[in-house]
Amino acid sequence: MRDGKGPSRAPVLQFTNCRILRGRRLLRWEDLWVREGRILDPEKLFFEERLVADQQRDCGGCILAPGFIDVQINGVHLEGPFISREKRGAHPEAYLRSFEANAFHDVLATYGSLDNVRIVTLAPELGRSHEVIRALTARGICVSLGHSVADLQVAEEAVQSGATFITHLFNAMLPFHHRDPGIVGLLTSDRLPPGRHIFYGMISDGMHTNPAALRIAHRAHPQGLVLVTDAVPALGLGNGRHTLGQQEVEVDGLTAYVAGTKTLSGSIAPMDVCVRHFLQATGCSVESALEAASLHPAQLLGLEKLKGTLDFGADAGQGPMWGGLGSLKIQEFLGGLGQGQGGQRVESLLCPGSLTQPASLGQIPLAQQARLSDI
Repeated sequence: MRDGKGPSRAPVLQFTNCRILRGRRLLRWEDLWVREGRILDPEKLFFEERLVADQQRDCGGCILAPGFIDVQINGVHLEGPFISREKRGAHPEAYLRSFEANAFHDVLATYGSLDNVRIVTLAPELGRSHEVIRALTARGICVSLGHSVADLQVAEEAVQSGATFITHLFNAMLPFHHRDPGIVGLLTSDRLPPGRHIFYGMISDGMHTNPAALRIAHRAHPQGLVLVTDAVPALGLGNGRHTLGQQEVEVDGLTAYVAGTKTLSGSIAPMDVCVRHFLQATGCSVESALEAASLHPAQLLGLEKLKGTLDFGADAGQGPMWGGLGSLKIQEFLGGLGQGQGGQRVESLLCPGSLTQPASLGQIPLAQQARLSDI
């Protein structure tokens, strides 16, 4: 078999001595083959191209898993101002808006171009919200329900109009009640359109959501759980006062508040911390914890053929970087979102494994590696 080396051919990289997270299982005794940011089918490489690897990397008994995708990021996820005043959280009340006579045109007037927008959070109880939901989803934008006082019926009607996501479940919404569970009830609702799958974000930072609530949500609807950081720009900057838009945020340990109040203002927990806490709090499998931060958000965004998976033809990336996932060792490979080639390293205090501040889409990680002996 020829090695195929030459100036005109891209090199093939082979990862050996690893376990691969694929199809919700950790597969032993398989290698991962990558070329130009794509995961290769080794049989086609051997028998059709008659090539072998140009480079080999011994993973030392590690897990290879898809990279984390954090969907709770502003500039990419527009959260507000079309939300409830009662459940506005850290959002300044003076900037909140409702849908007026022009409905969707009000959205455009507020946001401007929606070309780079993937998710919009809104309160479904606002007048004409269903018209807006339909207009957004028709443009391929995911609509998320949050910062809302909607009851279950209103939430179900929003899903029937096209909404597919819930913003940080349990936070900034009516609490669960046995006679009307509110938005939380969507996890087990029997009034969703046939084939419609509801996803929901969970901030598993140890502050926003009690471990018992994490377990309730996971056991009720594990396939829809999406771990999010809800991180603010203060992530990694230490204690003290920092800016969030036109507000000041005060960081104290692992908590961020609107300065001078006890109102939580996002999170400063990186995604690896959220995955670790979720794993410990729920007692779920390592596979489930990793997929909640990779495959599930990719499915939410309709990217599961290329992201959140290590299937043949999916995106890989280049440029290893080490960080921590509790006792797990993480190595990530970065590549352009939707491009499948190239890549850049995140050179900052941001956590390896997640995009936790507004940044270029090219910084979303595409694969990670966890040391098997530490699990």
